[in-house]
Amino acid sequence: MHIAILTFDGYNELDSIVALGILHRIKRPGWRVSLASPTATVTSMNGVVLHAQATLAEANAADAVIVGSGIKTREIAQDAPLLAQLRLDPARQLIGAQCSGTLLLARLGLLGQGADKLPACTDLITRPWVQEAGVEVLNQPFFARGNVATAGGCLASQYLAAWLIARLIGVDEARQALHYVAPVGEKDEYVARALSHVAPFLPATAAAIA
Repeated sequence: MHIAILTFDGYNELDSIVALGILHRIKRPGWRVSLASPTATVTSMNGVVLHAQATLAEANAADAVIVGSGIKTREIAQDAPLLAQLRLDPARQLIGAQCSGTLLLARLGLLGQGADKLPACTDLITRPWVQEAGVEVLNQPFFARGNVATAGGCLASQYLAAWLIARLIGVDEARQALHYVAPVGEKDEYVARALSHVAPFLPATAAAIA
């Protein structure tokens, strides 16, 4: 099971690293979480250099993909050769986007077309750009339909991670992963609140357990 977190130059550390940390709470054979980038290294909006753990081609073949955000996303959205390397498919993958990553989903046509177009979540800065792309932006931290999910606000990355774990393995495992990273003294409250955002968008059987 491979989950790739698309991480581009200018990336937001909270989006990529928080999700990476929560997803790595799962310890089982074959579970792989990687930062996938178009280059060998990428530098964050605050100067943190990361070495890519996977290529975009590997992300295209992954079981699930999170499209991270950053200060250069608008440039990336206009980079046709780079976008052409992304062959994501919700028919065979779970796909999530964080903040300005939602703009990339829109550019890639992964939010649907016409009457089937999905509403989406994003951050306040990216909101007008996503709206310009013809997507309805919701005033909430998380939304999912089928195999596509979006989250708005840096710390909403926890909801994307929990959604992926719940979909790929189960709600109990998502609960345990969130419990591990939750602040001491408020773990139960934290987990319950996080799952309250995710559960409405899980398949009926899983949501009933949450």
